[in-house]
Amino acid sequence: MQLVVARVGRAHGIKGEVTVEVRTDEPEVRLAPGAVLATDPASTGPLTIETGRVHSGRLLLRFEGVRDRTAAEALRNTLLIADVDPDEQPEDPDEYYDHQLMDLDVVTKDGDEVGRITEISHLPAQDLFVVERPDGTEVLIPFVEEIVIEIDLDEQRAVIDPPPGLIDDRAEIASSRDSTGEEA
Repeated sequence: MQLVVARVGRAHGIKGEVTVEVRTDEPEVRLAPGAVLATDPASTGPLTIETGRVHSGRLLLRFEGVRDRTAAEALRNTLLIADVDPDEQPEDPDEYYDHQLMDLDVVTKDGDEVGRITEISHLPAQDLFVVERPDGTEVLIPFVEEIVIEIDLDEQRAVIDPPPGLIDDRAEIASSRDSTGEEA
């Protein structure tokens, strides 16, 4: 299975380094020196990581054969793709790889269908599931244990206990209030 693990950003300095937008929970494994990554567009790769370092909170990589700013800038917006064994599991049983969560059905604890996970967004504060609803709209579900109460990989579903308003339509929220504005 192939997974996008990073996107190349702008060149850094004059010796061929680039910034990368990390899209993996394990950059120390997937983006380590010696890693060979496929690319999209395919014409720019494969690329072998020569060095990596963190500078001002950003990961900088240098690839074999990329020796100057011009060559580094030519890689901008290239997606870096790693081969991952689909059966590989994180060490912690409460952690999941993005590919394990993609396409899971999302249901409430009462069994109501919410949608299907189409993307995992890794933000500084927390991760979010981007869930496509049956009507084609999207809803963002914070991936926190208070809301996502169960991940069942065998059944291919995520069970959530959403707080009021997270997935409810505004009309449903309004109709559940009594005349004083308090929730019924």
